[in-house]
Amino acid sequence: MLIDVIAGARPNFMKIAPIIAAIETQKKAGVNIDYRLVHTGQHYDKKMSADFFEQLEIPEPDVNLEVGSGTQAEQTGKIMMGYEQLLMKQPCDLCIVVGDVTSTMACSIAAKKMNNIKVAHVEAGIRSGDWTMPEEINRMVTDSITDYFFTTSDVANNNLRKAGIPDDRIFFVGNTMIDTLHKQLPRLRRPEIWNTLGLKEKEYIMMTLHRPANVDNKEKLAELIDEIVKSSHGLPLVFPVHPRTAKIIEAAGIKAPTLHMIEPLGYLEFNYLVKNAKAVVTDSGGITEEATVMSIPCMTLRDSTERPETCTVGTNELLGTDPKAIAPAMEKLFSGNWKKGSIPELWDGNTSPRIVAHIRQLFGV
Repeated sequence: MLIDVIAGARPNFMKIAPIIAAIETQKKAGVNIDYRLVHTGQHYDKKMSADFFEQLEIPEPDVNLEVGSGTQAEQTGKIMMGYEQLLMKQPCDLCIVVGDVTSTMACSIAAKKMNNIKVAHVEAGIRSGDWTMPEEINRMVTDSITDYFFTTSDVANNNLRKAGIPDDRIFFVGNTMIDTLHKQLPRLRRPEIWNTLGLKEKEYIMMTLHRPANVDNKEKLAELIDEIVKSSHGLPLVFPVHPRTAKIIEAAGIKAPTLHMIEPLGYLEFNYLVKNAKAVVTDSGGITEEATVMSIPCMTLRDSTERPETCTVGTNELLGTDPKAIAPAMEKLFSGNWKKGSIPELWDGNTSPRIVAHIRQLFGV
């Protein structure tokens, strides 16, 4: 059988790497299974794409749709057109989409409209309840036409059941992003910025902010960062800045002696800094998962999360977007009262082999 594995944006790459490795393992063992890696080109700059492929040992894409930049609608349309043309030339037996980016939704739609090709959604069923997030729309649309749902938690399973999905199409397998983290932990490498800033283990805080609710309003962003700076006890704040966010920060004139804004990092360098940080302040869902597995205190500046298990089981706390919530959380951190947390069920590094085993059973290969 031929499986299309879809990747388009940086969050996808950590999720597809172990799936590809698991398929290759079965293929080498003589199983009639193969894959075609389709890169949509949604993220197309080197730091967002090529570096991750190299570091995570992802093979060169079989196809690159090269859609480039554009509005949500423009990217969706370009991806659907490009993927439809590929399927017209050579259809696949199964289309695997991961996560919740534009490529996830667009390729699932194109596949289902092309002779009803089966779609498997990895990380299905997660919900934030926040319809202002483009990712939430992508998740809901994708799950509405998915055939096979591979989930990361029992919360996701219940979300799907509430939507009427029968249990025989829901497969609780764990988290492929954690497969990648387990594999890469021994390879994490210290970035140059470590020596440049004179960083020390557990004596700095990692920051990432990119969501429109936090960064689009420069006054709001300035207030958030000011509160983080004031309450971080003088520790260095290491902030890899997304290019779009960097422009807003520059326009707002945001500066502080302990705030160190740096270029985006590769996977191995970024997670080295997370692993050795005192804490992480973020609005990213994926980073809360990695912080949980590495037992790093995590503060999420959002009003809701699609990964509640990082809060109920892991090391994450949802602070909301009110800057006044930051200081109390920091005091809790510095007083040594942050929760220890544990690792959610099946986040054990073996999710991808479970996914491929289910696919073999479903397709009789």
